[in-house]
Amino acid sequence: MGREFISLFDEWAESYDQSVTGQDKEYKEVFDQYEEILEAVVSRTTGTVLEFGVGTGNLTEKLLNAGRTVYGIEPSKGMREKTKERFNELQLFDGDFLSFPEVPEEIDAIVSTYAFHHLTDEEKDSAIQLYSQILKENGKIVFADTAFINDADRQERHRIVKEQGFLNLLQDLQTEYYTTLEVLNELFQKHGFEVSFEKLNSYVWLMEAVKVKKQ
Repeated sequence: MGREFISLFDEWAESYDQSVTGQDKEYKEVFDQYEEILEAVVSRTTGTVLEFGVGTGNLTEKLLNAGRTVYGIEPSKGMREKTKERFNELQLFDGDFLSFPEVPEEIDAIVSTYAFHHLTDEEKDSAIQLYSQILKENGKIVFADTAFINDADRQERHRIVKEQGFLNLLQDLQTEYYTTLEVLNELFQKHGFEVSFEKLNSYVWLMEAVKVKKQ
């Protein structure tokens, strides 16, 4: 459920914001257009939002500034502490994509950036099924994350990264659970969502899934 990565995020909490602003050369392309990616997610939401993988609160800030009511879920204690320093009144809980406290009001959108890949494809399946039960009709899942069109696209990206000499990034791409649009499309449709994909940089796709029928 992604919790195997918690220690890494506890360590990354202090330097995460430096990484997303492009100061880490190896991950610069991954976080290219970072602010615009966050804005793209926010622009597709309304009302009350459940955010997974809050991190240091960068997406949270934009959601709050846009007038959204936000409930945040974050498994890393280090990341939660960073976010609580920024937003004292935020409803922020220890949890993950599959295990989290019940939210006391109806959710209009479920959002996340740079985090859904911490779940295996089987866990992604379970998560999307769970969200189909939480969301009302026309409720949305809006995720932005690294994904590949298909396996050939995955292998080509691995080749490029290896050629660039970015061995830490290559290890991440090979060991974390980055999936394909083919798989995601199948999973969303399976659980009653219509989904569209928009490429936002060389790595990141915006996934907007609208619940269209009751499960």
